[in-house]
Amino acid sequence: MAHSSKHTPRTPTYLLPCVIALSFFSLTALLLYKVDDVASRTGTVVGHNLEPTPWHVFPTKSFDEETRQSRAYKIIQCSYLTCGSADSGGKTGPSFAAKDAKQQNCPDFFRAIRKDLEPWKKTKISKGHLVEAQKYAAFRVVIVGGKLFVDWYYACVQSRAMFTVWSLLQLLRRYPGLVPDVDLMFDCMDKPSINKTEHASMPLPLFRYCTTKGHFDIPFPDWSFWGWPEINIRPWQEEFPDIKQGAQVVSWKNKNPLAYWKGNPDVASPLRTELLTCNDSMKWGAEIMRQDWDAAARSGFQESKLSKQCNHRYKIYAEGYAWSVSLKYILSCGSVALIIRPQYEDFFTRGLVPLQNFLPVDPLDLCPSIKRNVDWGNKHPKEAAALGKRGQDYMESLNIDRIYDYMFHLISEYSKLLDFKPALPSTALVVCEESVLCFADEKQRSFLSRSTVSPSQTPPCTLKPA
Repeated sequence: MAHSSKHTPRTPTYLLPCVIALSFFSLTALLLYKVDDVASRTGTVVGHNLEPTPWHVFPTKSFDEETRQSRAYKIIQCSYLTCGSADSGGKTGPSFAAKDAKQQNCPDFFRAIRKDLEPWKKTKISKGHLVEAQKYAAFRVVIVGGKLFVDWYYACVQSRAMFTVWSLLQLLRRYPGLVPDVDLMFDCMDKPSINKTEHASMPLPLFRYCTTKGHFDIPFPDWSFWGWPEINIRPWQEEFPDIKQGAQVVSWKNKNPLAYWKGNPDVASPLRTELLTCNDSMKWGAEIMRQDWDAAARSGFQESKLSKQCNHRYKIYAEGYAWSVSLKYILSCGSVALIIRPQYEDFFTRGLVPLQNFLPVDPLDLCPSIKRNVDWGNKHPKEAAALGKRGQDYMESLNIDRIYDYMFHLISEYSKLLDFKPALPSTALVVCEESVLCFADEKQRSFLSRSTVSPSQTPPCTLKPA
């Protein structure tokens, strides 16, 4: 009797490739999901996944020019894969060429640093202070071991965040090994928010671009010193010499003997609205112009070029929604700056002296006050020209070296007040020059690259004792 042989079932030849293919596609789908999920939760220097600051609302940034996949790839690439091998510039100590050379004293207005930080001299700055200050901040900056980390909370208008972060990266590059570890909160919008009356029992340390005598906010150099690409304003080391040269095209004698202002009055500023009523060259000696930013953008800002706006003997500074970056450009012209009594102050305006490098204008007697200044200057042309020159000289002394020195001393003095050792927050991301340039568009990249510094050959200026 024949025995029946047992046969092992044969596996179809197509099954194994199908399993492999299915596994590959499943892993790919999972990976893409994870990448998209991480990207959708990552805030960036240009504002991905961030809402505008609720205390100063502006249109939500749109990234419609990118597909969802390309946007996710860019966020992952720039945020997580770019800084791994990047040199922060802070690992090695400084190498000053003239170590024995006498250090230059800082300008007198640097003394305002200690005054700004005085509210925390006795109490120090605790983690609790930062937790409360976070409620008013757009982002958090932590420097540890010469590396910069940022925790994003809200988007900033235009490219303010990008150029502010870039300024800090350049500070680390300029003074490698000297910038101390620090942990601070920063708001990038215009108006100070830490009112001294409301926060008297617990002053909150919040860095921003301006302050007032009624606020605890700590003024820091504004982003436009490194460039403002949206309106074609170049880095300070390029813009100031160009303005100064443009101012010399027309001699003082041949400059228009009127007070000039050109700007946007539609920024919830009663002062600028009233200023429009002074637009009468015969009655008030003033020429007041509306700035049409849409038209200026269409012409590539050629008619708004700052070096072409120095042909009047007098230039008016009027605050807008809050402080305005325009003051430094007005003073740079060498015209007599007519400053309508300001409410806000930035880091360098504490060094301005009325009747020495500008003439004050009374906001309660606006048009007549402008007229009196113009009449005085036209009757005393030598004195007026000299006063305008002193304002220009002041801005020339505020070169990029002094700006970095101010940043250095402000951060150094602030760090001494911390009652804890700065550590990397779990939600913060390392930021380096390469990651910022990765996110920047072509024009932003050009401005950023042109404001790159080299390690300083001299130490920071010496901050005078209190």
